[in-house]
Amino acid sequence: MNYSLLMALVILTPFVGFLINGLRYKKHSANLAGTIATIAVGISFICSIILVADLISLPEETRKIAVSFFDWMAIDKLKVSAGFVIDQISAIMILVITGVGTLIHLFSIGYMHHDKGAAKYFSYLNLFIFNMLLLVLGDNLLVMFVGWEGVGLCSYLLIGFWFTDKEKAAAGMKAFVTNRIGDAAFLLGMFVLFLTFGTLNFAELNALAPTTVEASWLGAATLGTLFLFIGATGKSAQIPLYVWLPDAMAGPTPVSALIHAATMVTAGVYMIVRLNPMFMAAPNTMMVIAIIGAATAVFAATIGITQNDIKKVLAYSTVSQLGYMFLACGVGAFGAAMFHLMTHAFFKALMFLGSGSVIHAMHEEQDIRKMGGLKKYLPITHLTFFLGWLAIIGMPPFAGFFSKDEILAYAFNSPLGSPVLWAMGAIGATLTAFYMTRLMALTFWGKSRVPSDIHPHESPALMLIPLIVLGVLSVIGGWIGIPHVIGEYLGHIPNVWEHWLHPLIKPIPGFHHLDAVTEFTLMGISVTLAAISAAVAYHFYVRSPETPNRVAEKIKPIYNVVYHKYFVDEGYFAFIINPLVNISRNTWYYVDVNFIDKMTYLAGDLVRGMGSFARSIQTGNMQQYAMYIGIGVVVALSFVIMR
Repeated sequence: MNYSLLMALVILTPFVGFLINGLRYKKHSANLAGTIATIAVGISFICSIILVADLISLPEETRKIAVSFFDWMAIDKLKVSAGFVIDQISAIMILVITGVGTLIHLFSIGYMHHDKGAAKYFSYLNLFIFNMLLLVLGDNLLVMFVGWEGVGLCSYLLIGFWFTDKEKAAAGMKAFVTNRIGDAAFLLGMFVLFLTFGTLNFAELNALAPTTVEASWLGAATLGTLFLFIGATGKSAQIPLYVWLPDAMAGPTPVSALIHAATMVTAGVYMIVRLNPMFMAAPNTMMVIAIIGAATAVFAATIGITQNDIKKVLAYSTVSQLGYMFLACGVGAFGAAMFHLMTHAFFKALMFLGSGSVIHAMHEEQDIRKMGGLKKYLPITHLTFFLGWLAIIGMPPFAGFFSKDEILAYAFNSPLGSPVLWAMGAIGATLTAFYMTRLMALTFWGKSRVPSDIHPHESPALMLIPLIVLGVLSVIGGWIGIPHVIGEYLGHIPNVWEHWLHPLIKPIPGFHHLDAVTEFTLMGISVTLAAISAAVAYHFYVRSPETPNRVAEKIKPIYNVVYHKYFVDEGYFAFIINPLVNISRNTWYYVDVNFIDKMTYLAGDLVRGMGSFARSIQTGNMQQYAMYIGIGVVVALSFVIMR
């Protein structure tokens, strides 16, 4: 099999789609532009399936397909090739990126059919897929970084797609600047690792990772991985660089589904899993990752309770679910992190596309307080959204239950975890069940609050097909990773997911699976808490809709703080952004204007004055020149006589 050709088709077909639509960006046919873009990603998906199928047929110990197209650079010790690799980890990513990406492109044809900039929109989507594939297929940090920066650029372009609206343009700029902060740290991490280990290749870095853990915060592995993690907090929206993702909902809804649910925001998780031996050698970094992940999961979930924009609720849900993935990475459960990455891609892409269907039906209205009772108008959207809801709140046997339960089990039992981290994860799951049930209730259930001038209607087939496919995946997607205790109970069903990733995931030293009683107990506690939380939310927002307002009034100070997102953005402006702007403005005024510019003007005036004086002497008048000569002779003779 010609792996080079297939790899090139996987990566370059979306780029070809970008070029075709990019060259015809002024055309207004959304159907044609969408068809071109969808076919491009669909071809990439088919080629990905072929490559992954061939990967499965290879022996486990040699299960890797590596292709190097050319030597990119060779500068002293730095030798980097344009190399790409498909193994157990990247195979998952390319199937998710191209598979879910194809469905989202298909959905976009119906969603963007009225937009005059559809060709430009689809060209940006294709360019994003191309860069995301570079990111996950690159066999070294430098190729990954090219894709890393590329998806950041595409995110900026797509978030601010409707740039004539100042708020949307500002959201795109906010995402771009915030990501640049993390990207600077990512570069520092690359520098540290290269200076220490002499390579940027993933396989070589993992092979050279210290075999004994680093106790010092200043060790090379610790510093390098900490910097890389800071980069991940930017791309994957973790505390403190999460603030861009909720504002990113300003872009078209399919963009939220593709970039901010299924692909780009998971790049940080993928990077950590790819370098898991290096991270395992740095327990201090692992501790930081676990704490930040758990804190983000709870913090974002509390904000989600108070949001009224349907997309903002899902945005904070995404930040929270990404926190679970980082919690898993921090306790050494890299396989569980990848598992939740995949299941989350299914149900969160489903819910974002479902919200797009709702917004389409409501004529661009996004406030859930103006919805309610949409179940009868949007039966298919409601049913698929309902499946996504059951998956995200962790109800068995839906996809989210299996991946979230595995994360919580590792958080409790791993030598790198603790009961405190498990408790934070359980609290996050409880809050998730509450705010997602609130979203379902205010959108689809209860009495209709739809304004009289809006007549909701079900979306066209092009938008419903992706919802149905993702709904099915949200139901069955978790069964390939059945926990050991449930697998044994059901008749020795193997955990296919764990077996698939086993060769590339470094085992946690001293880890042992929980006994059946403890694991079932923890599982029962988390599911029960989620069920009770969902029931309470259902009672509040369907049975007794006046109760939430009374409760909010009683705890008004706390509610206002959470509703205003803990004033984090305001704090950034007050303590970081505005002071930096003032310092920059003062530096410009006193250093640039009053010193550098004035010194430049003074030097210019001096030269100009000297030139004017010289020009006044050179008049061309022979009598004046004779006078100058005479004066010169007199001065010279006077000088000689006086000596």
